[in-house]
Amino acid sequence: MRFNGRLLKKQNTYEYVCAMVMIKDEEIMNFNKDVPVLFLIFNRPDTTQIVFDAIRKARPKRLYVAADAPRVEKEGEAALCQQTRTIIKQVDWDCEVQTLFREENLGCQKAISSAIDWFFEHEEMGMILEDDCLPSPSFFSFCSELLERYKDDTRIMMISGNNFQDGQVRGEASYYFSSIPNIWGWATWKRAWKLMDLEMSQIEDFRKPSIIDEIFTDKNIALAMRLAFAQTRTKKVNSWAYPWLYSMLVQNGLSVAPNKNLVKNIGFGEGSTHTTNLDSKFANLPLEQLDKLIHPTAIFSNQKADLYEHFCLNRFPFKSQMSLKYRWKRMRRARRFKIKIKEIYKK
Repeated sequence: MRFNGRLLKKQNTYEYVCAMVMIKDEEIMNFNKDVPVLFLIFNRPDTTQIVFDAIRKARPKRLYVAADAPRVEKEGEAALCQQTRTIIKQVDWDCEVQTLFREENLGCQKAISSAIDWFFEHEEMGMILEDDCLPSPSFFSFCSELLERYKDDTRIMMISGNNFQDGQVRGEASYYFSSIPNIWGWATWKRAWKLMDLEMSQIEDFRKPSIIDEIFTDKNIALAMRLAFAQTRTKKVNSWAYPWLYSMLVQNGLSVAPNKNLVKNIGFGEGSTHTTNLDSKFANLPLEQLDKLIHPTAIFSNQKADLYEHFCLNRFPFKSQMSLKYRWKRMRRARRFKIKIKEIYKK
């Protein structure tokens, strides 16, 4: 099946309505089922069921499932967490299932990072899906083939299923390389994940110029990164993704990025930890299918693609031609970044 859908608000819940178009099963499932999948779940049985159904269609031989415990202060969350965990009992194919169900709540950063640690205690490589990241059938074959292709290439630290280029094709291949690790459905190796620096320990003070400013010559992007890392270091943002971004940056690591969007985030809105804005341009991305896999002839970070993503995130990166209005917005955003960083360290 090929999935296309939308989110509908109804009685404070979100139903994912799927229109399904038939395509041949051999076109969908032409991937190595020995590549394991880590499924990260929590308290959203509706989106978990949809993503589980996509995993069931892929039928991996090994499935790891990790779930954080409910928060004691959240009324009704324990029942939702239990309902979500019960979905895993629907495994009805030849599959080895391992679970890590927490008894105490760890929070987003620790729960997810420790679950990935646990996954790679058992595996050398694998795919990772959260409970609101719906993969297209192509995602599984895309990741499994590239995990094998780049398993010994230490320049490549992950494979993403996301494309935020608004239809712009980067190069002539099926994918390009990026310095931005988009993690709404991704894959990696044990050799890469062991470089994860959750504490971002190489930089003591994000107020000061550092390696981040050498990596990003654009001051607005560098300031945005320093702000995100400072917020995470001081626990104002509970995220494992920013430490992973930091870890990839200091290692000069690359991410594979597809030229079509292979994973759709279906979790925007109420109940989400970070993706709360239903009007976000990232909330309505189409879910696409790769017909065949064409490999690039060279490995380098596509700076045009990366700059476009920073632009979409309203960081106002430098452009060769800038209007007075854009220059003013760029200067204003840089000033705001600096103020926010100083405020963090004042408290």
